[in-house]
Amino acid sequence: MAADDIFAQLLDRVFAANEKLIAAGVLPAGIDQSRISIEPPRDAAHGEMATNAAMVLAKEAGKKPRELADAIAQQLRADDLIDKVDVAGPGFINLVLKPAAWIDALRTAVRRGAHYGRSDIGKSEPVNVEYVSANPTGPMHVGHCRGAVFGDALASLLDFTGFKVTREYYINDAGAQVDVLARSAFLRYREALGEPIGDIPEGLYPGDYLKPVGAALAAEYGDKLKAQPEADWLPLVRAKAIDMMMAAIRDDLAALNITFDVFFSERSLNTGEIDRVAETIAWLRQRGDVYEGRLPPPKGAPIEDWEDREQTLFRSTAFGDDIDRALKKSDGSYTYFAADIAYHRSKLERGFRTLIDIWGADHGGYIKRMQAAVAALSDRKAVLDVKVVQLVKLLRAGEPVKMSKRAGEFVTLREVVDEVGRDAVRFMMLFRKNDAVLDFDLAKVLEQSRDNPVFYVQYGHARAQSVFRNARAVFPDLPADFTSPRVLSAANPEQLSDPAELSLMRRIALYPRIVEASSIAHEPHRIAFYLYELASEFHALWTLGNASPHLRFIIQDDRQLTEARLVLVQGVATVLASGLKLLGVEAPNEMR
Repeated sequence: MAADDIFAQLLDRVFAANEKLIAAGVLPAGIDQSRISIEPPRDAAHGEMATNAAMVLAKEAGKKPRELADAIAQQLRADDLIDKVDVAGPGFINLVLKPAAWIDALRTAVRRGAHYGRSDIGKSEPVNVEYVSANPTGPMHVGHCRGAVFGDALASLLDFTGFKVTREYYINDAGAQVDVLARSAFLRYREALGEPIGDIPEGLYPGDYLKPVGAALAAEYGDKLKAQPEADWLPLVRAKAIDMMMAAIRDDLAALNITFDVFFSERSLNTGEIDRVAETIAWLRQRGDVYEGRLPPPKGAPIEDWEDREQTLFRSTAFGDDIDRALKKSDGSYTYFAADIAYHRSKLERGFRTLIDIWGADHGGYIKRMQAAVAALSDRKAVLDVKVVQLVKLLRAGEPVKMSKRAGEFVTLREVVDEVGRDAVRFMMLFRKNDAVLDFDLAKVLEQSRDNPVFYVQYGHARAQSVFRNARAVFPDLPADFTSPRVLSAANPEQLSDPAELSLMRRIALYPRIVEASSIAHEPHRIAFYLYELASEFHALWTLGNASPHLRFIIQDDRQLTEARLVLVQGVATVLASGLKLLGVEAPNEMR
């Protein structure tokens, strides 16, 4: 756990209380305490924290949970950090901390600054996060955008919590779709040479985005390609189109401030000279995980890779899948699944044992077979966590947005970023759990109101900076940095005793716990939710000061109280800036 985590500190206190009970013979020596946890209670009326210690220890201790809870509670009541202890229900122990605990947590947040919430729970374990991986057949659309933002934020979160993260993009540059891309680009090449092409034929990619590819081909080859048979021009046009599409994709990603450590080419798995797919199939066959056989006919809905013939199959049912899976098509070519197995084997060979794949909503049925493959490839030692990002419904003032003229079939990522800005796109793509459909309203994300979460959170940081500016106008000699040890020791946050102030401190103290839990669950949306709650409490305290002047952040005739409140404001600003950075969103000092 993070050293900053007040929940971890309380857990240590529970362990210390149990050690006293072990010494007294109430608990047996060596009792397993690994399942003890400290959590915020679901109902705030029950206290500030709760522990399940008695519930999980009772059986091994040979005692009733309620009886053991009373004994643990008695020990905790003597703790100088704890103000109140209650036993509830069958044996839950609810705790209320002394205000000094939250004040210490505030000081920790301010002192640690940008490092507050950072932890080493990852212990430098290598983690591969593969995301976007869009086919290089056209511009990125809004659906790709959500996966890109989710994957990038998750990678940042894992890095912040001590994992050694590799960001990876898998280029699907093999297969039929890139041949269609080449034929579509060749049509635009003919157009660039002045030939009328009429309507785009069915089956080719429409939209204007391939016109620059056609122009580039015309500039490079003149009309030479027109006289060549398709077998000769296809590889040349395909390579040029893929290179230009990937350049455009990288440019689109840069607009979201997203970069990758690795771009892995599917085509590199089978170059003709090297066939990693065949090697992987042979390796699995040697282990008994690939065989020649027939698949039974599907009982329910048709299965896409079922054929009533003898074929090469992966024994995925041995690793939790519903049916064994085909590795070769009837024409002898590899299935997409076979290539994906070889690709994931390369990840394992690079030393990764934790793999995270971010997939679109239409790939949900593919998860079991891929997890089975990773289990087989790693002797069940590696874990593949597949996160599915659901669809994005693009709206403007509640009405569906029309298709893009440039793309022909969808609204591009770049069009959305150019219209509303990177920060709005990134924050809103994370302000909903990844597996839930997201309504993205282009008008709403530009509103300056509480109903627009990205504005409300960024305004929280800007408002904190305005408090500092206004305070220095009243007290010109205030220190420039409220995070220095000298200033923190001189300020006296113990003066902050209003329930709203203490509540804000508790919210700040929760941040390391939220970061750790978000990292473990691979759910960066929890950070976005938390930041909105923190900003809401901060704005509420500001408003409270308007109605009750004694609660204002700046008290003109009381410098000491002002400095104490500025430490609280600094705590808010610190956490908002940290959380927004994890999400890849700017923390502005001013908003106009």
